[in-house]
Formats: sequence, structure tokens, C-alpha cells
Amino acid sequence: MAEQTGQERTEQATPKKLRESREKGQVPRSKELNSMALLMVASGGFLLMGEKMLTGIRELFTKGLSIKNIQQMDSATMIETLGNALFASMLIIAPMFVLLTVITLLTPLALGGWSFSMKAVSFKFEKINPIKGLGRIFSLKGLMELLKVLAKFFLITGVSAILIWVLVEELVGLGSEPLHVALAHVARLCGWIFMASSSVLIIIALLDAPFQLWQHNKELKMTKQEVKDENKETDGRPEVKSRIRNLQYEMSQRRMMDAVPDADVIITNPTHYAVALRYDQGNMQAPIVVAKGADLIAMQIRMVAEKHNVTIVSSPPLARALFASTELDQEIPAGLYVAVATIISYVFALKVSTLNGELAPDEPGDLPIPDELRDLL
Repeated sequence: MAEQTGQERTEQATPKKLRESREKGQVPRSKELNSMALLMVASGGFLLMGEKMLTGIRELFTKGLSIKNIQQMDSATMIETLGNALFASMLIIAPMFVLLTVITLLTPLALGGWSFSMKAVSFKFEKINPIKGLGRIFSLKGLMELLKVLAKFFLITGVSAILIWVLVEELVGLGSEPLHVALAHVARLCGWIFMASSSVLIIIALLDAPFQLWQHNKELKMTKQEVKDENKETDGRPEVKSRIRNLQYEMSQRRMMDAVPDADVIITNPTHYAVALRYDQGNMQAPIVVAKGADLIAMQIRMVAEKHNVTIVSSPPLARALFASTELDQEIPAGLYVAVATIISYVFALKVSTLNGELAPDEPGDLPIPDELRDLL
């Protein structure tokens, strides 16, 4: 898209783009961070277990070279001896193998996390395309890889040479030590030399990890047009969204009209606004608005109320205040408690007088409405 429209990739990747790239196995990875962690843990493990491993190998060789001549002529005995030797060697290296396996699985969590994707291992012609291959070699990423290789070579070679120069007398002196003492000494020397040589990779990993994050974010950047196209695909076309909004509005209106018959009172303007209230003294702290509307909707609310014998009370200031300050299924504001309580008391008195055949009570006059709720419309 960027090549077709001439637009630059200046926009950060959207959550959808990040999710799709992860499904394809495209996550930030630092081989240097993985290598550093693996080598540092391996050197630490060798410091802890190296002496025991070398001693076990020595015993294994000693036992293997002590086979009697008569046993060497028996094929069954030799096969059994070989099997025992292989099993013993596996037990010797098993702790180190488990340690390296664990660190290999945990290190990716530090950068990019785990990612399992069959798309990443699927065949793609561009992977064997020599032109694209040359492009990757002579790219910024290829230059960075070359610099990392040279840096690792010179750093590790330099540190190893210095360590060997400093420890040359100690290394030569190993030949004069008893075998079991020399093995323990070798384990310690190799572990520390390995640790010191590997530690220089920390510098490269600290430089490579931020670069890989930057490179990954750069590759996933999008053009403005791509962001617009994705938004259209995600949210739908404008005409579709408009149709959905209309349907949602119609459904909301139907639900609101269905609630009008259960209302206790309809407060009107009397023609411009209508607000339906319901109050259950046992279950509600205050009356709630079950329907409200202006003009045509207000007329429909009044028609439904008349059809179901819901009391309609004309109180323009209260109707305007309720319409402006409340939402559907919401309690009325505290400032309107007294005014609404007066209306509801009138409605209950009206129902009682109708049942008893008595004269209807007078409609409420001026109602106490706070100034801050009176002129909201």
C-alpha cells in the first residue's frame, strides 16, 4: 500500500495489526539476548556442577577401560556394558541439559514472549529468492548483524586471550597435580574463563534488544491510508454503521414504549416533553425514569399512557427539569425528590378517590424546583 500510494509509514501499528503479526510469528527477537543468557547460565552451571561432571566422566572412562578380555569377547556383555555407559553419561549431563532447556524456554519471555505459529514455518518463495536475500544482506539489519558478529569476535577473543595470558602459569601447573585434584581445578578455571568470556555479550545484548524492538516497530508501521482502511473493515462502512445505529435506536424506542404501561405517572410539558416515572417503595430508593421523549416521542408516550390508563400530569417546569437532567433507567436527581414526591402522592390520592367514588383531589400547584435544574434546556 505504501508503494502504491506513495505514503510513508508514519503511523504506529494498530492492535489488529499487532495481533495479526503475532499470529504470523512476527515478534521482536534478540538472538544476542538469548545467546548471552544461555552462555551465562551454562558457565554458572559449569561452576556449580563442572567438578562433579568431570569426576563422573573420569569414573566412566576408568570403568570402560577396565573391561576384562573375556568380557570383550562376549557380544551380549559388551552391548550391556555400552548401554550402561550411555545411561550413566546421560545421568551425568542431565542436570546441565535441564538447566539449559529451562533458560532457553524462559529467555523469550523477556522480549516478545512465546509465539507458536505454523505460518512462520510455512514455505514462502521469497525466502529462497536470491534478490530478496541480497536485499536483506545489504540492509540496515544486515549491517547490524555484521557489526554484532565482529564485535562478538573481537570482544570474546580479546577477553579470552587476556585470561589465558594471566592464568598461563596456573594452566601449565595443572600437569603436576594429581588427576582428581587437576579435574576439580580444571572445572573451576574453565567455569570462570567461560563466565568472563560470556559476560562481554551483555554489552552486545543491551545494544541489540532495543534495536530489535525499534526494528520490529518500524516494520509494522502503517500508512494513514492503511489505518483508514483497517478502521473501515473493523468498524464497518459509514452507511452500515448508520443503519446499525438506526436499528439500535428503534429497538431502544420499542423497549421504552413497552415500559410506559408499567409507569406510575407521566409528567408532561404538556405537549413538547413527556417523562414516565415508576416508583416501587419496597425496592427503590427513588423514582426512576422509564421513558422520556420530546415532540413526536412525547406524543407517543402520552398515547400509550392513555391507552393503559396511566395518569398524566401537566407540570412544564418539572417535565423540562426531568427531561434535561436524567437518563433512561436512572433515578431522579435529589433536588427533584420533593417535587416528584408531591406528584406521586397526588397520583396515589387520585387512584384512591376514583376507587371510592370520591371527588378527585386538586392537581399540585407550583412545585419546588432548584434553580440549577430549572433552566437546563
